[in-house]
Amino acid sequence: MPPDNLNAARRLYDAFGAQDASALLAALAPGFRGVVSDGMPEGLGGSYDGPQAMLRDCWARVFAVLDVRPVPDEYLPAGGDRVVVIGRYLGTARASGRPLSAAFAHILRFADGLVTELVQITDTERWHEALTAPASVPLSGQPDT
Repeated sequence: MPPDNLNAARRLYDAFGAQDASALLAALAPGFRGVVSDGMPEGLGGSYDGPQAMLRDCWARVFAVLDVRPVPDEYLPAGGDRVVVIGRYLGTARASGRPLSAAFAHILRFADGLVTELVQITDTERWHEALTAPASVPLSGQPDT
């Protein structure tokens, strides 16, 4: 793995952690393509072409409903211009207050020190659980029947 790719990957995750839109855009190549796991909540699964589309139509929507960041545990060379990043999304749903902890693998592709593609694989069920309001329990302490 070229050192520039590792540095570029770290810049991307630093930008995610800071929820810094300018830094996210600066980490992405003009022809960037993002692929989000099918089954993601809010209809987010699918492909996004271009840095602005990824930021506006995916990441901004995620940040609106979740205070979340991807926390990388490992950067694995995958040959040539690719790096696989393994980690967990950690955060809290803004409306429900429920925690999110979902495993992920990101397959990143690079050119000239910029991310040209990000393919996300994640446990979408954990995302749905975090965004679902907890079931109400009546004052008696017994669940509604």
